Amino acid sequence: MTLFLSPPSFDGFDGGAGSRYQARREIRSFWYPTWLAMPAALVPDSKLMDCPPHDINVEECLKEAKKYDNVIIHTSTPSLPNDCKVAEAIKEQKPSTRIGFIGAHTMVLPDETLKSSWAIDWVGLREFDYTCKDVAEGRPLSEIKGLVYRKDGNIIRNEERELIPDLDALPWVTDVYKRDLDITKYSIGYLKEPYVSLYTGRGCPSQCTFCLWPQTIAGHRYRTRSADNVVAEMAHAQKLFPEVKEFFFDDDTFTANLPRTREIATKLKKLGLTWSCNSRATVDYDTLKIMKDSGLRLLLVGYETGNPQILKNIKKGITIEQAKKFTKNCHDLGIVIHGTFVLGMPGETHETIEETIRYAMELDVFSIQVSLAAPYPGTELYEEARKNGWFANSKDHDRKLTDEGIQQCALEYPNLSKEEIFDSVERFYRRYYLRPRPILRILKTMLQDRKVMVRRLREGYEFFSFMATRKSD
Repeated sequence: MTLFLSPPSFDGFDGGAGSRYQARREIRSFWYPTWLAMPAALVPDSKLMDCPPHDINVEECLKEAKKYDNVIIHTSTPSLPNDCKVAEAIKEQKPSTRIGFIGAHTMVLPDETLKSSWAIDWVGLREFDYTCKDVAEGRPLSEIKGLVYRKDGNIIRNEERELIPDLDALPWVTDVYKRDLDITKYSIGYLKEPYVSLYTGRGCPSQCTFCLWPQTIAGHRYRTRSADNVVAEMAHAQKLFPEVKEFFFDDDTFTANLPRTREIATKLKKLGLTWSCNSRATVDYDTLKIMKDSGLRLLLVGYETGNPQILKNIKKGITIEQAKKFTKNCHDLGIVIHGTFVLGMPGETHETIEETIRYAMELDVFSIQVSLAAPYPGTELYEEARKNGWFANSKDHDRKLTDEGIQQCALEYPNLSKEEIFDSVERFYRRYYLRPRPILRILKTMLQDRKVMVRRLREGYEFFSFMATRKSD
C-alpha cells in the first residue's frame, strides 16, 4: 500500500506537485498535484493525498499515513524543511514505513536531500513515475533505476532512469483525480471554476534560464502524447466531471509544436469543451484562430519583462515586437490572456522595472501575475547568481519564502536592492489594475454572473489582505 503525499504546510501554500513555483499566492490558488497523480495512476492500491487545498492538518495526515507501508512525498526547495518534519512524524509513529522524496529538488540535490532528515529512505531522480512504481511493488532499492538511497550509513546512487519515450503508455491522471481529490478545492484566479488541469506532454525546447522543470526533470525535448490519446482522455474527463467549466493543458509550452497544437485543437472541436493552455508569445494568427474556433478561451503567456536586453539575458527567445503582434492578434480574436511578469532578473534596474510596468499597461491583457525572480537549484539562473554573488541572503541560497510562506526577494544587484525589487511588485499591481480599463473589464464580468461577482469580491479581499501581510513581513 502506497500513499502519494503533498504534506500540510503554510496556510494557503501552493507547494504541490503541479505548482511551478511554490509559495502562497495573492489570492487562494491551487494547482493539481499532477506530478504525484501520474505515478499514483501506475500503482493500483495507492492513494493520492493533497493536504493544502483540502485543509488537511498534520494530525489527520499522520492518521492516514499510518495505514501505508510506503509514503512518497513530493517536496520542493522552499518546502523541504517542513516536509522533513512531516516525514519524521510519520516515521516516529510507524518506524517500518518506507519514505521517499521526489521532485525537482531531489533531482538536483539528491545527497543533500537524504542528509536533510534521518526519516528519508530514498529520493528520486529525473522522471520518477516508474521509480515509484518499482518501490510500491516491493523491489529492493538496490535494483531500482533512478533512485538514491542509504545503506549502512553510506549514500548509494543507482543507475539513472531514461526519460519515458512513449507518454501514451502512461495511464490517465483524471481517474486518480476522480478517485482521490475534491475538484472544488482547486482554484486559479484566471480560470473558470471548477477547473481541471493535466499534461499532454513533457519538456520544453525553450532555454529560459530561470525555468525549473525543463532544466531538472523533464528536459528540453518536448515529448508528447498523441493527439488521439489526449482527445480520448478529454472525452473521458467530460464524463467524469460534467461540472467542470474549463480544462487547462499545463505543459510548459503547449504551443511548442504548432502542427500538433492545431491537430489537437481541431479534434477537440467536436467535444465542445472550453480549454486553455500555456503558450509562448510567438504563435501565428492562423493557429490562434484554429485554437479559438475549437474552444480555446485563455492563454497563459510569460512576457517576463519589457526590456529587450533582459529578455536576451534570460534566453527567453522572443522579442518585444513579436509579443506585441501576438497580443494584438489575441485581442482581435477574442482570446483572453493572463500575462506573467518577473522582477529581479539579471540586468534589472530601477529604469527597467519602470519599463516593464509601462510595457504591461501597453499590452493591456485581461489579468497579470507579478513574481520575484526565483533562482532554484539546477537552473542556469541559480548558477549565475552563485558565481556573481547576487544572492540577497548569502548564508542560505535556498531561502525563497518568508515564515508566512510568501515569496521573498532572493536576488539583489549592486545598483538595485532587494527591498526595491520587493516593493516594486505591489507598485506594479496597483499601477496596472487601478486604471479605468482593467476596472471596467472586471466589473463587466461581475455584473454578468452573480457567482463571478461573489468570487471577485472574495479575491479582492484576499489580495489586499495578502499585500498587507506581505508588507508587514
